[in-house]
Amino acid sequence: MHPTSIEGYAIVSADGMLADANRRMPDGLVVEADQQFFRGGLERAAAVVHGRHSHEGGERAARRRRLIVTRKVDALAEDPAHPQSLLWNPNGAALDEAWDRLGAPEGALAVIGGPEVYGLFLDIGYDKFHLSRAARVRIPGGRPVFPEIGPDRAPEDVLASRGLKPGPQRVLDQAADVTLVTWSR
Repeated sequence: MHPTSIEGYAIVSADGMLADANRRMPDGLVVEADQQFFRGGLERAAAVVHGRHSHEGGERAARRRRLIVTRKVDALAEDPAHPQSLLWNPNGAALDEAWDRLGAPEGALAVIGGPEVYGLFLDIGYDKFHLSRAARVRIPGGRPVFPEIGPDRAPEDVLASRGLKPGPQRVLDQAADVTLVTWSR
C-alpha cells in the first residue's frame, strides 16, 4: 500500500527561506490564516512525514501517524518517544514499505519539512505542494525550503522544474502580505 497522494506544506520568506540559520521559524512566518490552512491539511492526511527538527505541534499532533526521516537507523525502527511514529531512513526502506509498517490508512501523506525532507519528496514526487509566501519577511543566511534554492533559483522554479503547475494565488493575510499558491501535477 502507499499514500493516495503526497502533499507538501510550507511557508517561506520573500527569499525562499523557512527558518533562520539556527532552524528557528521567525515570528513573521507564523501567520494565523496560514496555520489554519496547514492544520486543516494535516487533519485530512492519513500520515505526516518530517525530519527530526520539524514538527507541527498542537493538541492533536501526538495522535497523528508520522514518519520521521533520519539517518540514525538503517531502514525502519519504532520511535520510542512517539508511539504513532516510525523512524525511517529512505536509503534503507522504500516509502511503500514505511507506509505499510506505519499502518497508515488509505489517504494523503503530508510533507512538512525540513529542507532535506522537502528535497527527498521532489524526487519521490509531489502530487501537490501548498506554498505560502510572506512577502515582507527576509531571512538572510536562512534555511531554504528546498536544497536547490539559491540566489538565482526560487522555490517556484524548483517546483516547475519537477513538473508541477501553479494554481491561482490566494491572499491568506492581506495586512501581512501572505499568499498561498497550490502547485499540482
